[in-house]
This record gives sequence, structure tokens and C-alpha cells, in this order.
Amino acid sequence: MVSEKIPVSESFATCVDFHGHLCPGLALGFQAARILLSCLDASKAPDEELVALVETDACGADAIQVMTGCTFGKGNFIFRDYGKHAFTLASRKTGRAVRVCLKPDVLEPNPEHVSLFEKIQKDEASSRDKERFWTLHKTRAEMILKTDPESLFKTEEVGIDLPPKATITPSEPCEICGELTKVDLLQEIDGKRLCIPCARVNR
Repeated sequence: MVSEKIPVSESFATCVDFHGHLCPGLALGFQAARILLSCLDASKAPDEELVALVETDACGADAIQVMTGCTFGKGNFIFRDYGKHAFTLASRKTGRAVRVCLKPDVLEPNPEHVSLFEKIQKDEASSRDKERFWTLHKTRAEMILKTDPESLFKTEEVGIDLPPKATITPSEPCEICGELTKVDLLQEIDGKRLCIPCARVNR
């Protein structure tokens, strides 16, 4: 059972503040994070104690960052562009890793919601359309938050290759653009040490 230690209202409000708005995808990421933290008996990582791997760049990834403390800047937030609502969390302390993946058909699409979203994307939505869309959006998110997280996701323990802990790497100027670049990413082209963008142009 998902830990009750995580206060849904307070914690989710923090996710909304970070993400910028309330939406179903954020709610899914929040519920996924609750399961993952509970399964690992872990709490938000102040440093690199946890490693998260997300398989989507959708809204839920932001909730994973907020809830787990895993971020791009700390090097313990890994993105794989697989297009799946799937999230893995690993503990460096125990070596355990748990993956959750959204179950098929647990959230049937609402045709009205989908239609309104398409109109908004095409800049064809009226003010009334937008208001209705956000009402449906909020209702769907609230429904997800009220649902038992474990009924939304398939959960399994998995193996994961943990990335090395972050290191401080010196930087040097690219010999064409002059911009500071991590030395391990400079590429030698015709005797010059170049950043990746300049190397692509000067191959």
C-alpha cells in the first residue's frame, strides 16, 4: 500500500507551483512518485541518494523531479525518449530499483476534452472553449489524485545501471566560438579543440 506519509494536497501543490499549472499528466507523475518512494521506503533526495529514469518528456516528469529530488543539474535524473508513462526510481544505498508504467485503458480519453485540446493547439478555441477545457482538465487531474495509485500503474522491481556520481569537470574555450566547454566534450578537428556545435559545422 502506498505510504500515507506523503500529504497529497501539500506535496501536489508544490508540483503545481514548479510545473506552472494543474493537469492530468502532472497528477500521473505525482502518483507514480508516491508508489516509487513507498516501494523503496525512501524520501526526497537532497543530493544523489536516488536516481530517477523517466521514459517521457510529458508533464509527469516534472512531478518526479519535485517528489524525488532527482534533477538534471544533479545528474541523477535520466531521460529516455520512449514515449511511455513509465518511471523508474533507484536507491544508491540499497541498489534496488522499481519501475512503474501506466496500465492500458485505465484512463479512457474523453472525446470532448481531446477535441477542445486540438482547438486550443490550433488557436481556434473561444474563451468558452478554453474555460470548458480547463474545467475538464482539472476534473481529470482531481480524479487521478483520488484514485488508488497502485490501480493506475504496473509496478515491478528492475535492474538498472546507476550512473556515476557527479564530478566537477574543467572547461576550456572552443577554438572557434570561444565559449567555455567541458574538456571531455571538446572534439579535435584539424588540430583544433572544438565544442560539439562547431565540430559539426567544421567536419
